[in-house]
Amino acid sequence: MKRRKLLLGAVSLMASAALVTGCGSTTAATPTPTEDPSGTITFWSPLAGMDKVAAAFNASQSKIKVNFETVPNGSGGGYAKLSTAVTAGNGPDVATIEYPQLPQFVSNGQLQPLDGLINKSATVDKLKDETKSLVQFGDKTFALPYDAAPMIMWYRKDMLDKAGVGVPKTWDEFEQAGKKLKAVAPDSFLASFNPNEASLTGALAWQAGAKWFGTDGESWKIGVNDDPTQKVASYWQKLIDQKIVKVQQSFSDEWSADLASGAVVGVLGANWSATGIQKRTEASGQKGQWIAAEVPNWGTPSDAFYGGSTFNITKSSKNPAAAAKFIEYLATNSDAIKARGNTGSAFLAFPGLTPVAQRAYDASYFGNDIYSVFDKAYSTITPGWQWGPNWDITNTALKDAYGKLTTGGKITEAVDTAQTATVAGLKQNGLSVKE
Repeated sequence: MKRRKLLLGAVSLMASAALVTGCGSTTAATPTPTEDPSGTITFWSPLAGMDKVAAAFNASQSKIKVNFETVPNGSGGGYAKLSTAVTAGNGPDVATIEYPQLPQFVSNGQLQPLDGLINKSATVDKLKDETKSLVQFGDKTFALPYDAAPMIMWYRKDMLDKAGVGVPKTWDEFEQAGKKLKAVAPDSFLASFNPNEASLTGALAWQAGAKWFGTDGESWKIGVNDDPTQKVASYWQKLIDQKIVKVQQSFSDEWSADLASGAVVGVLGANWSATGIQKRTEASGQKGQWIAAEVPNWGTPSDAFYGGSTFNITKSSKNPAAAAKFIEYLATNSDAIKARGNTGSAFLAFPGLTPVAQRAYDASYFGNDIYSVFDKAYSTITPGWQWGPNWDITNTALKDAYGKLTTGGKITEAVDTAQTATVAGLKQNGLSVKE
C-alpha cells in the first residue's frame, strides 16, 4: 500500500491544513461546470426538515430534481453507510457531514472539490475565516458550511441568584460559582461533564488555544494532550472531584431527569441546545429561568465550535454541476431556511440567514435574548483550529477512556490515551506522524 501523500497549502490567511489521499484512491478531478445544469440528484441527510427543503427546491425550478433520503446521524451509523456507499460507487450526489468528520472523507478521496462548480464570490468568500477554514483544505473547497455552532453556556438564572453569583465570565469564576451553589444547594451541580461528547473536549481545548492537529513538513503533528488541553483536562477533573459538575451521558434519561428536577442547573452546549433544554424542563415550570451566556474563558473572550454541519458533493456523483446548484441553495438561500421551518434555534454560517431562521423559532421560553449571545460568541471564535484526517480514532479513544471516569479514571489520563491511540492509528493508516 502506497503511503498517502500529504497535500499542503493555505486554507486561509490565518490557518493552514494538510490532508492525505487514501491508499489506492484519488480525489476526483474538478468537473467542468455546466451553465444550466439539469437532471436528477440524490440527497442524504439526518437533519430534520431537509425533506421540506428538497421539496421547496424542486418546486422552485424544473431542470433539477432532488430525491431526498433520511439517513441516521453519524453516531447512529450514518457515516459508515455513506462511506460504504461512496466507495461502492452508489453514494448520494449530496451529503451532510459535520465539521470534525469532514477531513476524514476528504482524506479518503470520497468528496469532490467544489471549485469551478460553485460561485465562490457569492458563497465561500462571504464566510468568516474561522468557518471557511473548516471546509477548505490545501487550495480547494470541499464543502459549504450550513450552521455555525459556537459553544454556549446555559444556566438556571434563578439558581445563580440563589447562590449569590452573577454569570461567570472566566473559568475561575465558574469554579467559584459552583462552590457557592453547593453551599446553598448541596445536591445540585452547576453543569455536567459528558463522557459521550468527545467533540466537546475538542471544543474546550480549541477555546484554550490547543492545536490537536497540524503539520510539520510532510508529516502530521498531533497534540491531543498538548499543554492547553492538559490545562482544560486538569480543570474539569478538579470540578468533578469537587462535585461541582456531574459525570453523566448527555441526552440520557438521567441527564434529562436532572435538568427537570434542578439537580443540574447548567448545560455546556451550543445554540442547538435550546430546544432540548426546553423539552426537558418546561413541564417542571422552568420557563423564564434559563438563560444563554457566553462560555467562560481563560482571561480573554474566546470560543470554539461545538457541532455544525456541511454540505458536500460525493465522489460517486455523476451530476456534480446539478449537485452544486442544490448545495448553494441549501447553504445560502433564505427560501431553504423558510422551507425547513421551525427546527430549533438555528444559527447559520452564511451571513443574513440566521434572522430568517430566528423568525421561525419561539425563543420566549428563555429569560434573555439568546441570539445576541450567539452573535457575541461567534465573534470570538479562536482562529487556527483544524480537525485531523481521521476523527474516528481520537473520538473512540476519548470515549473509551472516559468510560472509566466514574471508577477512578482521570480526564488527564484520557487525553494521554487518546494521543497515543491517535498517533498509532494514523501511522497504521500509512501516515507520517510527529508528536
